[in-house]
Amino acid sequence: MKKALILFGLAPLLLAQSEPKLVPDISARSIEIRYSFTGAQLLLFGAILYPGGRVPRKPADVIVVLKGPVEPILVREKQKIAGIWMNADSNRFRSAPGFYAVASSAPVRRLVDERTAAIYELGLQDLQLSPGGGALPEKERRFEAGLLDLRKRQGLYAEHPHGVEIADGVLYRARISIPSQVPVGTYTAETFLVDNGKVIAAATREIEIGKSGFERWVERTARRHGFLYGLAAVLLSLVLGWSAAAIFRRRN
Repeated sequence: MKKALILFGLAPLLLAQSEPKLVPDISARSIEIRYSFTGAQLLLFGAILYPGGRVPRKPADVIVVLKGPVEPILVREKQKIAGIWMNADSNRFRSAPGFYAVASSAPVRRLVDERTAAIYELGLQDLQLSPGGGALPEKERRFEAGLLDLRKRQGLYAEHPHGVEIADGVLYRARISIPSQVPVGTYTAETFLVDNGKVIAAATREIEIGKSGFERWVERTARRHGFLYGLAAVLLSLVLGWSAAAIFRRRN
């Protein structure tokens, strides 16, 4: 009876050991944005540990997601009225990632079904943007499509259906581009191991992207002393405008 109880207690541990595991890493745990920052390349890599070190005939696939930080956003829609482009409508989202990129060893829709993709937010069409509510479904879908299109053109949202390379069924790596206008904050790099349409292992790492030097001082000043920062910005604009006008008068 004791042996049976011991084996029963060890069953979860033995079961866990029979599943593959992920050992992920990142080329940089923090990225500093300076005045000369033009973007960066982030390398996400790691290894797949199979039970007993035996690689199956059909190795598992890998999906990597880099996301963050989440923030509320107001999307405005412009229309041309009387020959002038004006804000005609708007819609608010309670939360939307400032950056999102997914890379996979094959197109996501070939690896998992729609339900699994929605649960883990594997793809732009499965992002949970949390609309503010109160708008008609058609309007919400239109603004969601507009937000996705805008951030794709800005390089803030991206999909790489063949962006993960797997060597010998064990080692994987993916490169994700970080644009110069990327928002600062804490990012999560999630790695998913997929086999037969199911996520069988997952691992997460965090990355800090922040400003340094003069840019950091400006950001802190704007956040802590908003009124004084705004006043200084207005005065600086007036001085620059006056100086430009004075130079123009001298040349004429």
